[in-house]
Amino acid sequence: MIPLKDRIPHKSFPFITLLLIAGNCAIFIQELLLTAPQRDLLVQSYALVPWKSTAIFLGHDVPVAQAFLPFITSMFLHGGWMHIIGNMWFLWIFGDNVEDRLGHVRYLAFYLGSGLVGALAHVAFNFASLVPTLGASGAVAGVMGAYLVLFPGARILTLVPIFVFLTTVELPAYVILLYWILLQFLSGTVSLAMSDASAGGVAWFAHIGGFLGGIVLLFLLRKGHR
Repeated sequence: MIPLKDRIPHKSFPFITLLLIAGNCAIFIQELLLTAPQRDLLVQSYALVPWKSTAIFLGHDVPVAQAFLPFITSMFLHGGWMHIIGNMWFLWIFGDNVEDRLGHVRYLAFYLGSGLVGALAHVAFNFASLVPTLGASGAVAGVMGAYLVLFPGARILTLVPIFVFLTTVELPAYVILLYWILLQFLSGTVSLAMSDASAGGVAWFAHIGGFLGGIVLLFLLRKGHR
């Protein structure tokens, strides 16, 4: 299922959501302009490598900046066109209404906080991994978690495959978002059974951590409304 648009118009201009999308896209374009060695250096320096974040507590000689700064910088890097398009598409669909409810400043703190919780969850389940992790998925997952709480019955125009055909239907937000988070739990469980610190893959627990963290942060940051 691929969500295309929701039916809830935003009341205030979602400039933080648009700023985040523009910033991520601008950084991704800069990534494309780098040479392969430069790109590798960027990823090793600013993507999240779980081992670096845990090894520093074990007495290994890891620069503090490389151990902790990537918890923030990694959420603004992406590994390919489909990666960034998927993240920014979901952010655009669900972010504007969450920004409405939280307000612009709270929403920015909420977004960064969700990404941080997602990164922490990924490190917790992959503490020995040497594979760089990057992407806004944890932060966007937090936005999706908040949307589930705020607008569970919102109608989402969704692209659904039926055998070899594609059709569009309107589904309640809770159907799409609960289906999505269930897939993350199932995939994350399978990844633990097949874990390999040297293998790549999707950061399932960053998605799960960001989603659950977004729900918690929503209640901490939401402002009163009539």
